[in-house]
Amino acid sequence: MTRLVPALSAAALLMAGAFVFSDQPGRAPASWLVGSAQAADDAAEIDTSTIQDMVLGAEDAPVTIVEYASFTCPHCATFDQGPFKKLKADYIDTGKVKLIYREVYFDRYGLWASMIARCSGDTTKFFGITDLIFKGQNDWVRAGGPSEIVDALRKIGRLAGIENDQLEACLQDNVKAQTLVSWYQEHAKEDGIDATPTFIINGKKVPNQAWDDFKAVIDAELAKQ
Repeated sequence: MTRLVPALSAAALLMAGAFVFSDQPGRAPASWLVGSAQAADDAAEIDTSTIQDMVLGAEDAPVTIVEYASFTCPHCATFDQGPFKKLKADYIDTGKVKLIYREVYFDRYGLWASMIARCSGDTTKFFGITDLIFKGQNDWVRAGGPSEIVDALRKIGRLAGIENDQLEACLQDNVKAQTLVSWYQEHAKEDGIDATPTFIINGKKVPNQAWDDFKAVIDAELAKQ
């Protein structure tokens, strides 16, 4: 059963993590988590075009798949660690499919994970970190309280080769955090996303399903070309 996307405001998501960054010794408070009213006002002025789509595959691939997934969604982790490997090997790497990956934020933890994954600004590294986040999902989401969870995510970032100073800069970036939330909300509303993982295959909304069924949808689109 896929997980439904709750109607969370940008302010609510950002405020949910206010104490995590401000209670870390030696780290400056995250100003973007100070007040919900300020977050809501700022969100209205955010330019979401600054957020980069994470893309795998040939630009001219005949099939485009947009994947909506949350880093805290167990079904998304299952897809990443199983069917995605087949999708990449059989369709993306062979030039048949272009994948556009878009994060969904159920909660503050998924937002923090996204900020870690995007920290390097490199698409290849993003997908590598995404794989590490999903592979270790059972561990980091159960690491303890918010402080322990964000520390576990920092460890994943360091494992991927991101330096501590860069990780902290990414986690403290108020503009990026608010922009990511607004970006997610815009796309989720536009594509009618109410569960994860959900896929848009050549413009058609496709729910999570067994690999053989998913593959059949792709093959049917390829047959039209």
